[in-house]
Amino acid sequence: MEYDFLRNTMTGTAFARFSMDHEAMGFWLSEELGDNPEKHVEICQQLEKLQTGQLSDWRLIGKALSIEFDCEQVRVFANNIEEGEEEDAEMDESMSFYNGESEAFCGLEDFYAVLVNWRKFLDEY
Repeated sequence: MEYDFLRNTMTGTAFARFSMDHEAMGFWLSEELGDNPEKHVEICQQLEKLQTGQLSDWRLIGKALSIEFDCEQVRVFANNIEEGEEEDAEMDESMSFYNGESEAFCGLEDFYAVLVNWRKFLDEY
């Protein structure tokens, strides 16, 4: 999973750009988490609880994208993705929706590193 953190020179807005199949992570960081230190701390605390076995799973529902954790991985997904999965099941077998921009998975440790680097980027620039 490759990513870059950038800042729009006109507006000063920070955004994250992720490699293919992880685009949803970038959208979630940019749009749902943004520069919200309280939410960042809350998510890091929940990740630590998962890693120490105090939690088995956790979900944070956002405006357009949500995030869920279990003891092994993180899933970022568009809130309307379940509707798309129902439609996809009804489609011909030779056709399918590309949902790389709507859903992404990664390991807990990788996601924690992304969160730390995102916060560091926001604090430095």
